[in-house]
Amino acid sequence: MRSGVRSPVVDSVGLALLAVAEGLVRSGDPGASLAVVLLLALATTLPLAFVLGGGRNGSRGLAVVAVSAACVLALVPFQALTVGAGCAQLVCVYVSARAGRPLFAGVLVVPYVVIALFTHEDVTRIVAVLLAAFASAAAATGINHHVRSTALAHSATERAFADTLLEHAARGERARIARELHDVVAHHISMIAVQAENARLTTAGLPPEGATRFLAIGDTARTALTEMRRLLGVLREDADTGVQRRPQPGLGQLLELLDEARDAAGSATRLIVSGPVAALDPGVEVTAYRIVQEALTNARRHAPGAAVDVELHYGEEELAVRVRDNGPGSATPGTTGHGLLGMRERAATVGGTLHTGPAPGGGFLVEARLPVHAEAIA
Repeated sequence: MRSGVRSPVVDSVGLALLAVAEGLVRSGDPGASLAVVLLLALATTLPLAFVLGGGRNGSRGLAVVAVSAACVLALVPFQALTVGAGCAQLVCVYVSARAGRPLFAGVLVVPYVVIALFTHEDVTRIVAVLLAAFASAAAATGINHHVRSTALAHSATERAFADTLLEHAARGERARIARELHDVVAHHISMIAVQAENARLTTAGLPPEGATRFLAIGDTARTALTEMRRLLGVLREDADTGVQRRPQPGLGQLLELLDEARDAAGSATRLIVSGPVAALDPGVEVTAYRIVQEALTNARRHAPGAAVDVELHYGEEELAVRVRDNGPGSATPGTTGHGLLGMRERAATVGGTLHTGPAPGGGFLVEARLPVHAEAIA
């Protein structure tokens, strides 16, 4: 902390000593001009400590004005401007431009341009021209650094904002998945508890040990259901706020979904089904429905007017879901952001996989492979 405050003071004092030494060397009569040399050397260099110290803008601006005024005074009436003073002037111009005050930095160059145009002293004119040129270069460098740092800061802010939006969107999608799985799994666990209780009460000749085990199965199922509802209760309450409850969708509602997509996009949307159609686990059906829904939304958003084919292939071990459009086929924000993330997470929750990318022959393809057997999902 102390070193950070001390460094500008050391720099300014060092320039002051150099300026004093140079002034004494250049003075024809050191005894007669000692007071003026010391005063100008200190006035053109010591205020630099406030310029480099990073204090308030007001004190920094006053210090810059003090250095510039002293440098002009040393140049014109006394012809006693030192190299140290010139360096201090260039630093003031650069710091002002770097701080986002380009007009102020430009004003600091004007006195030297005026002196170069109207002075009759050749040495003074040469020094003024050199200072004007170097000060202009310092101002341009400071402005360039300010623009670059500002652009980097804006870019970092935009990336942070985009990452935050993506995180919130992904979190919301995960919450939605959790709510839907809760609805499906809760039904199965409830059925386990009911069937265990019915078996205990209705099975004729059931030995006491069997009845005890059925009772334990029912108690375990009810405990698991209670714990799951406790953990996901908050998500369910958030989803229920202002939302009308309805059964979870499945593949039986795909025709209705495609009709809605066709009406919204005004383009051809087909459903192609192959293989022996069979009822699947509710979790798999919800996952397949949501993947198709998200893929149709992406196609409508990023390939408006494109025809879309939705294919379902029922196999013995897995259900293949393919959604292909005939749009441009390049990756879009919807397919590289939380939409893709949500579809992949949905597929993973049931033990499936999902692949996306440009389709052969043009368009974009979303393909998911989901297991159909309950044991593959556990």
